[in-house]
Amino acid sequence: MKSASVAIKVEDLSKRETMISIFLIGLMFFIFGFVSWVNSILIPYFKIACELTSFQAYLVAFAFYIAYFVMSVPSSYLLRAVGFKKGMMFGFWSMALGAFIFVPAAMSRTYEIFLLGLFTIGIGLAILQTAANPYITILGAKERAAQRISIMGICNKAAGILSPIVFAAVILRPTDTAMFQQLSSMTDMERSAALDELIRRVINPYIGLGSFLFILGFLVYKSPLPEIDTEHESEVLATANAGKTSIFQFPHLILGAIAIFLHVGTQVIAIDTIIGYANSMGIDLLEAKVFPSYTLFCTICGYLIGITVIPKYISQVTALRICTLLGTIFTLLIIFAKGEIHFLGHAADISIWFVVLLGLANSLVWAGIWPLALDDLGRFTKLGASIMIMGLCGNAIMPLFYGYFADTLDVRQAYWVLLPCYLYLVFYAVKGHKLRRWR
Repeated sequence: MKSASVAIKVEDLSKRETMISIFLIGLMFFIFGFVSWVNSILIPYFKIACELTSFQAYLVAFAFYIAYFVMSVPSSYLLRAVGFKKGMMFGFWSMALGAFIFVPAAMSRTYEIFLLGLFTIGIGLAILQTAANPYITILGAKERAAQRISIMGICNKAAGILSPIVFAAVILRPTDTAMFQQLSSMTDMERSAALDELIRRVINPYIGLGSFLFILGFLVYKSPLPEIDTEHESEVLATANAGKTSIFQFPHLILGAIAIFLHVGTQVIAIDTIIGYANSMGIDLLEAKVFPSYTLFCTICGYLIGITVIPKYISQVTALRICTLLGTIFTLLIIFAKGEIHFLGHAADISIWFVVLLGLANSLVWAGIWPLALDDLGRFTKLGASIMIMGLCGNAIMPLFYGYFADTLDVRQAYWVLLPCYLYLVFYAVKGHKLRRWR
């Protein structure tokens, strides 16, 4: 194994080194998913335990993902200063600290301290994502980048399927449904005691998670993952970029960052709002907890399709166009399709299954945008990746729009916020990614 202290060109990696690198990055994406997608059940859980409005509850996603906006560019400088693996170690340690902050938050049932913990976890994830996404994008043939990212997506979403189920199994109890129904009739003292007991159930799981993340950060630092040169330019590319002095001289990157902002917003809305949407149909939390997993399962199906057909049968760009069009169609069906159906043991309005199908529509969008946006950046690649990671704050902002409209209109009409997002994504898939100069 080549020294991890010296950056090397990706083409100099052996097949074994490449496979080890992909495996380790895949493990990281699994952890990203497990920690991130547990928010889908934290939102309704905190809404009950901390007695919040929909808008306040979606501050979970805001606090978690706004860290990407704050930390993405500083992360690129951190990675440049300390190296790839040491930077990832710091990322895991930041996540561990965030998990430990849940302990005093639960002891005092203070929502603001929980939000601080989530923000700290998000800082760690921003560092890790800034490192991992450009790494996996260039780790192999460019035309197979979407295929590799799809494999990472399977790792991420498989963890997302497990995390709300595991969280519910550890935190929730069969008697909780009755307790939730009785809260409104309890005295203030009884309700406070019941909610204190409910919220303190997170203490032991998050102590365990924090300890695991701390140890994992050290193990990644000691792993055989090589440092690679993410900013290598061919002579032709160096000549083409010779006059470029700013990252903002790459329209396809800036438009791609906006596309990522909107894409991740649609993805988190599809997953983090579906439990609340199921609740509006009379489905209680213990039954509704599986709906995020259905959405993520559809996403995994999309990834598997992508791995099979890209680039053998269709290109990355074609897959991106298909998925963005599907998202537009499914959004309209969520709003307009009506009628109760019985499926997978649930009696629910048919529209909720189109929310589930957004998982399929979203599956290959991330994988399609990243290689298109980072194409031909050369020495600007690391900073370009930071700009892309800033786009992940869409996870923070878009759910707040949904929460506002859910409070002022209703949870179904609030899905209108998805339509302009998908229409922009269609634009980027068809034309935006081709722009190389501003006009």
